[in-house]
Amino acid sequence: MTLLDPDEQSFVRESVLQERVDSKVRCNICERRCLLVAGGTGWCRTRQNRGETLVTLTYGAVSSLSVNPIEKKPFYHFYPGSMTLTAGSWSCNFDCPWCQNWDISRAKPSFGGNYMSPEEFVTLAKRKGCRGTSISFNEPTLSLEWSLDVFRWARPQGLYNTFVTNGYMTPEALDLLIEAGLDAMNVDIKGDAAVVRRFCRGVDVEKVWANCKGGRLRGVHIEVTTLVIPGVNDADAIMRGIAERVARDLGPETPWHISGYFPAYKFGAPSTPLATLEQAWRIGKTAGLRFVYLGNVPGHRYDNTYCPSCHALLIERYGLDVTRVRIERGRCPRCGQQVAGVWSRDEEKTLMR
Repeated sequence: MTLLDPDEQSFVRESVLQERVDSKVRCNICERRCLLVAGGTGWCRTRQNRGETLVTLTYGAVSSLSVNPIEKKPFYHFYPGSMTLTAGSWSCNFDCPWCQNWDISRAKPSFGGNYMSPEEFVTLAKRKGCRGTSISFNEPTLSLEWSLDVFRWARPQGLYNTFVTNGYMTPEALDLLIEAGLDAMNVDIKGDAAVVRRFCRGVDVEKVWANCKGGRLRGVHIEVTTLVIPGVNDADAIMRGIAERVARDLGPETPWHISGYFPAYKFGAPSTPLATLEQAWRIGKTAGLRFVYLGNVPGHRYDNTYCPSCHALLIERYGLDVTRVRIERGRCPRCGQQVAGVWSRDEEKTLMR
C-alpha cells in the first residue's frame, strides 16, 4: 500500500477492499458496503472516495494504547494470565447509544491522533513483555489495513493476534485478517435481530453470526460477549435465543461472557442487577453451554472456570487478575477432561496477585 498524499502524514492509505461502480466506489470493509460518491465518506467516515479510489483516513491513527491482561478483552480460554498490547483508533460502524468508548467511537473528522507504524507497535509489544496484540476500544474492522500489517509483523515475532469486534466485517475482510495471522476474536452479540436492527441502526445480526461461524471453521478461537442492558436485551427469551445460537452454531464449548452494563453516552437506564446476570447465566447453562461467565462483577464465582465434567476449579480470577491456573496440558488435573481453549506453556503455574 502506498501513501497517496505526502502532505497527510501516513494516515491516508489506499483501501484494500473496494470496487468501482461508475464514478462511485463501494467500500467492502464492513457489511454496510457503503457506495461513496466523489469526495464522499462512508457511514463510519473513515473511508473516502478520492478520485474514484477508496482510501482510509485513519491508517496508524492511534487514539488509545495500553498494556492489558487478555482477560480484559475478555478472553478466558486463550493464553490466560498473559498481557497484550492493545490499540484503538477512531469511529464505529454501529451507533449503540450506551457505548462505553463513545469519545473515540463517535469522534468527528478530522480524527487526528498519534501515528504509529505497525513495526513500532509490534516492537513496543515485545519491549513491554506482551504475548500478543489486540485491536480494540473502537471497532477494529475500520483499522483493517493497519491491522493486517500489524498481524503480518507480529506473527513471525511469536506474538498472537486478537480482535475485539462487533463482527460486522465482510467475509472478504475476515479472510484477509485470517490470512494475515488473526488468532482469536471476541465478538459482541448485542441481542436478537430486532434489538440489533433498532439500536445499532439497521444492522443485520445474521452477518455477525456468519462471521463467528466462518472464523471458527477456519481455526480462529471465538469467544462471545453480550452486554446485558435493562429494557433492551435482558428478556429471558432474548438471552435464551443467544445462548442456544452459540451452542448450536459455535458449539457448547464456546465461552459466553455476560457483562453488566453501566449508564454511558446517551443511555441512562439503571445498571444491570446482579440477579439479571445470574438468571442469564442459568439460561446459558440450561442451553448446554459449558463455559458461561459473568463480567463486571469482580469476585463472583461465575467469573471462574470450572471443569465441565467434575466441576473442579481450574482457573480462579478476581476482576482482571488470574490468581490460579490448574489446567495441565489442556486437561483437568482431577478427572482428565479436555478443556477447550488455547493454553500457554505456562498453564501449570499458579499465578499470584
